[in-house]
Amino acid sequence: MRIRLLASIVSVVFLAIAVSACGGSSSSDNGISSKSPDAIVSSVNSAVAGLKSVHVTGSIMSTGAPITLDMDLVSGMGARGSMSENGVGFQIVALGQEVYISGSPAFWRRLGGNAAAQLFNGKWLKAPATGQFSSLASLTNLQALFNKLLASHGTLTKGATSTVNGQKVVALTDTTKGGTLYVATTGQPYPVEIIKSGSQGGHIDFSGFNKSVSLAAPANAIDISQLHS
Repeated sequence: MRIRLLASIVSVVFLAIAVSACGGSSSSDNGISSKSPDAIVSSVNSAVAGLKSVHVTGSIMSTGAPITLDMDLVSGMGARGSMSENGVGFQIVALGQEVYISGSPAFWRRLGGNAAAQLFNGKWLKAPATGQFSSLASLTNLQALFNKLLASHGTLTKGATSTVNGQKVVALTDTTKGGTLYVATTGQPYPVEIIKSGSQGGHIDFSGFNKSVSLAAPANAIDISQLHS
C-alpha cells in the first residue's frame, strides 16, 4: 500500500512548524520576555519535557493545497485526532506501538486505489508504529514532536510581547528559516502558536496543556500484517 499522502502531510507539518513551542494559563509573569532567544528556547524545552498532554490544531499550505490537523497528544501513550490534505482527510489513533487509521473512500482511493477504498471503507486499519508508518507515528508522539521542533530552528530574534488566543506571549522569529513562535509569558513557558508566511505558510496552535485525554484502540480494526501485499 502506498503511503505517499501520509508522508507528505508529515513532512510539510514538520517544515511549517520547525521553530519551537510554548503556552500557559496562569496570570503570574514567568520572566520569559526578559530572556535571550536561546534562553527562551531552553526554558521552553524544560517546560514541554514535563507536559502530560497538548491539543494541536492548524492549517498550512503545500503546493497550493491546504493541510489541516486537529489532534490531542498524550505523553508516553499516543494521540487521537484528524488530518486532511485539500479536503481529503482521515482519523488517526496512535496507541503504544500501534497506529489506527480511518478515512473516507476518497482518502483510501488516493492512498491505495479502488481496492483499498472497497476494503477499508467505514473501517479502521491497524498498523505498527514503525517501518512505513514511522513518520506518521512520530507526529503523534508528544515528546518526539517537541524535540523535533526545538532542535530545528535557525537564528532567532526576540520580538515584542502581545496576546495570542487570549494568552500573553513573546515572539521569537526564525530569521534563517522563517516563521514566528509565540511563547507564553505567564504560567509555564509553553508554545502558543507558530506562524509561517508565504506560499508554504500557515499556522499551528497549541492549547489544552495537561488536560485529561482518554485513548482507546478502535474496535474491529483490520490488521495490516494480516493482509497480502
